[in-house]
Amino acid sequence: MAKPEASTEPIVRTEQRGGVRILTLHRPAARNALSSALIEDLRRELAAADDDDRVDVVILTGSDPAFCAGLDLRELGATGGNAERIADAEIPVGHPWRPLSKPMIGAVNGAAITGGLELALACDFLIASERARFADTHARVGVLPGWGLTSRLPAAVGRGFARRMSLTGDFVDAATALRVGLVTEVVAHEQLLPTAVEVAVSVVGNDQAGVRTLLDSYRRAEEHLVDPALLVEDETSRAWMAEFDPSRVADRRAAVVGRGRAQNQG
Repeated sequence: MAKPEASTEPIVRTEQRGGVRILTLHRPAARNALSSALIEDLRRELAAADDDDRVDVVILTGSDPAFCAGLDLRELGATGGNAERIADAEIPVGHPWRPLSKPMIGAVNGAAITGGLELALACDFLIASERARFADTHARVGVLPGWGLTSRLPAAVGRGFARRMSLTGDFVDAATALRVGLVTEVVAHEQLLPTAVEVAVSVVGNDQAGVRTLLDSYRRAEEHLVDPALLVEDETSRAWMAEFDPSRVADRRAAVVGRGRAQNQG
């Protein structure tokens, strides 16, 4: 069971606009880092949205200044827990949540780092603020992905660019993300949520049975490539975690955060 957050304020904010459900990661002081509690709340809210007949499209975003800074390194370094492995029988290997039957748009308002990048990649497509930044810092921290990054990132940006991101840990800005195909559009920061809602409303205006059947067809057409890749990642991550020393994360945390901030501001 996840330890409750100290604040009584919800760490996943929800808003309904017509047929669009907006979910906002809300740990701004921690740059929306993924604590166990945040992951559990997000999964619960996504499942509720998928089961709610009022909802046709879900938008996932974050409270400024970040989209999601990845796993909470304080929690990971202190406990040695792997938040990506919070048990839930309904969640298939390589997924951060139970896959939705409805379209999910990621509105990336700031840095999407490591586990945060994996959340973004699990959306059906992404729209980015000009302030968005993307990085895979698994190798910097000394942990391995478990939510499908090694399958979804190369599918989005190509084999070479994906390996460059993962092996260097360097940040990619919004313009580059658009150029390589990670996001579908980059807009002024204040226009991010209005733009995402506008696109979502376009989807809502279609035949919803057709939308969901088409989305399912896209996913099933990819299964012969995606599912084996997700199993390889899971096997690799489990073997790595069997030898995992949480003190390595604690030791590297300050250097990882400092290097990331320097690049993100550069």
